[in-house]
Amino acid sequence: MKKFKKERFDIGRRRALCFVATVPLVSMEAVWANPVLDALRRPAFVAPHVRGGVLLDVAKSGKRIVAVGERGVVLFSDDVGATWQQASVPVSVTLTAVNFVDEKYGWVTGHSGVVLATSDGGGTWRLQLEGKRAADLWRAEASAGSKNDDDSDKRLQEAQRLVSDGPDKPFLDVHFFDRKRGFVIGAYGLIFATADGGETWSPWMDRLDNPKALHFNALAVQGQRILIVGEQGLLLQSVDGGKTFVRLSSPYPGSWFAVAALPDGKWLLAGLKGNIYTYSPAGFSQCEVPIPVTIGCLSLMHDGSVLALNQAGQALISRDSGGRWTSVSWPPGPPLTAVVELDGSRLLASSLRGVRELPFPK
Repeated sequence: MKKFKKERFDIGRRRALCFVATVPLVSMEAVWANPVLDALRRPAFVAPHVRGGVLLDVAKSGKRIVAVGERGVVLFSDDVGATWQQASVPVSVTLTAVNFVDEKYGWVTGHSGVVLATSDGGGTWRLQLEGKRAADLWRAEASAGSKNDDDSDKRLQEAQRLVSDGPDKPFLDVHFFDRKRGFVIGAYGLIFATADGGETWSPWMDRLDNPKALHFNALAVQGQRILIVGEQGLLLQSVDGGKTFVRLSSPYPGSWFAVAALPDGKWLLAGLKGNIYTYSPAGFSQCEVPIPVTIGCLSLMHDGSVLALNQAGQALISRDSGGRWTSVSWPPGPPLTAVVELDGSRLLASSLRGVRELPFPK
């Protein structure tokens, strides 16, 4: 879409892999024909071995646990992770994030501008949005709002470029307030919202101050407050449910890959080289972190503690709202990408080699 620095290749560090191949190893002629379109049209391959594959996020839908990952794989467990089943998914692109509002309704984002929805707790999924349609929506809005000035011309050019590029831009995170209202964010500053459960979508790019189209890597929500974090220190905050956004001055120039909303109203942000900060109306405060490795996930636990997962496969825990962090002693294993609580003593994590059950840090 444009020339960019090496850092722009870091867009998927939050989910550990963003530009991984999304096409299974079939004939090379089929792969090179049009891999993006093929992956959008081909349902996820169902096989036992996918349970040990790359998983990039995990969430709860009631008592059910749902994990998503590479090649359109969605796994779910109804017995706290003892056994897993593979869901029916209409695409085979890499899936990056999953969010449920209750035990039935949930949404998943993925590569190629994919948004999937479920109304049965994650057993079956349907396609609601993909990159070509998203680009067409952006071009239609940019054309309708054109005022023959420089800003309008620039928006229309960007929209037309998005259409010309094809459906190759990933969405990286998703949040729904309820069964109707939600939004997704992703690469090159893409953000789309819905007010009808995903039946229709509207581009929100005009609402955010992001002239360089920097990547949106992650988001967190506190009531009507939204914080979006991205590359090159990008921070955008809304206090009215997304109607308006204000750009914040970042305390460091590197990219952010994770954000969490704390019970006390503060935000916790994490990025390159172990940088973690808290943010409140009083400003930013840097946290003490013992390991200088890029952090891709922040997860709030039931007891108020916060877990941070880094790219080296290590975990850190803070029990004072992010002020100080200590290393977690877990058995060696592949890098973890996300984590949920099973009960007060066990956790279940998605990883680059399937799911892992782990003890709750003491």
